Amino acid sequence: MSEPELSPEPWPVHLLGLISPGLAISGNILGGAYTLMGVVFIWGVGPLLDLAMGESKNPRPPRESGTPFEALLWVHGMLHFVMLGSFVYFASSEGLTRWLIAASLSTGLVAAASAIVTAHELGHKRPKSPGWRLARALLFSINYPHFTTEHNHNHHKNVATDLDPASATYEQGIWAFWISTIPGQFASSVRVHNRKGRTGFSNPSWRGLALQILLISSLAVGHYAGLQWALPVLVGWGILSLIAIMTLEYVNYIRHWGLRREDGSRKFEEEHAWNTEARWSRWSLLELTRHSDHHLHASVPFWKLRPYPDAPTLPSGYYACWWPCLVPPIWRRMMRGRAPGV
Repeated sequence: MSEPELSPEPWPVHLLGLISPGLAISGNILGGAYTLMGVVFIWGVGPLLDLAMGESKNPRPPRESGTPFEALLWVHGMLHFVMLGSFVYFASSEGLTRWLIAASLSTGLVAAASAIVTAHELGHKRPKSPGWRLARALLFSINYPHFTTEHNHNHHKNVATDLDPASATYEQGIWAFWISTIPGQFASSVRVHNRKGRTGFSNPSWRGLALQILLISSLAVGHYAGLQWALPVLVGWGILSLIAIMTLEYVNYIRHWGLRREDGSRKFEEEHAWNTEARWSRWSLLELTRHSDHHLHASVPFWKLRPYPDAPTLPSGYYACWWPCLVPPIWRRMMRGRAPGV
């Protein structure tokens, strides 16, 4: 007797990703120790959920209807700006205290887990479309507006080669990778626009940077002009942007670490990205963990991504890999033997 055909997973499992922005917003409104809720959830509870919920051993087929998932992306995007608004409200009234740092970390971590994941998905939409514009607004809000350009036009083309600053080598630890990839990706985005003839100040990457500097300078001037709220907002925005960017690049690090195409002209194959079927990471991060299929079919929306059983597999989900990854010797030991040459 043949086994019954598996059905797709119910779409509401992806609503779990809304827990973290809800906690960050609540923490910013309640203040005090409550501002730590996002930090505790992302850095503490998240890894435990990755381990406790385990991996999907018999992956379900992808879904066909995208209506609830398209709506979910916009919910994530709108919640991010609500979260930023609650943070600005908190920072303005709190001032420079330890709870400002806590709220900044919490908001930044949630931005990485919710807003940037959404921006990554929407950034593959048709240029100038509403979803594409929302992606750019989300990225600008954490001071990383060039990401879509670099990701779409360089990373997807040159992934797992030395031409891609977002693909870490085996020798790189996460700390060295952060130092090289963040400026490297900005420079790469500049080159992408230059090749299209958009040089000098007509280059969107330079214009985006100039607008960032203008906003930061305006807050600094506001502080010296006597606006008491300007400095806490500036400091907090800087901290939350930095932690969001570092978390994004941590994800880039573990998705391609140590995997290399033998020849730069060799076609990308499933073996050039790390994958995981860890349920918590999959459901809360919109299938970001099925990364091989994303590179093989970049235009396919997240709800249709498929697992590749023969692709290199991470030892656990994205949340649970965070702490070992911060100690490169431990990370290399964990990853040893999981892929050819690694």
